[in-house]
Amino acid sequence: MKTELVTTLKRQATRVLSDLHDSGEPVLITEHGKPSAYLVDVDSYEFMQSRMQILEGISRGERAILENRTFSQAEAKRKMKKWLD
Repeated sequence: MKTELVTTLKRQATRVLSDLHDSGEPVLITEHGKPSAYLVDVDSYEFMQSRMQILEGISRGERAILENRTFSQAEAKRKMKKWLD
């Protein structure tokens, strides 16, 4: 992963973005020698957001199972009948 100073980003944003688009590799932006932000291309960001939504759905399902908030298929069909007909 490439690392850039925030001042470099301010002065050479076009080059940093061009390098990002060419490599597809995230860029770690540092301020005062400490990590401050990651710069990622749009496709990578959208892919990560999509994955997060899927993982959050799985997590909610696992939590529902642990809390015994599940229905059998027959119960679910009965509860959903008004929307399925």
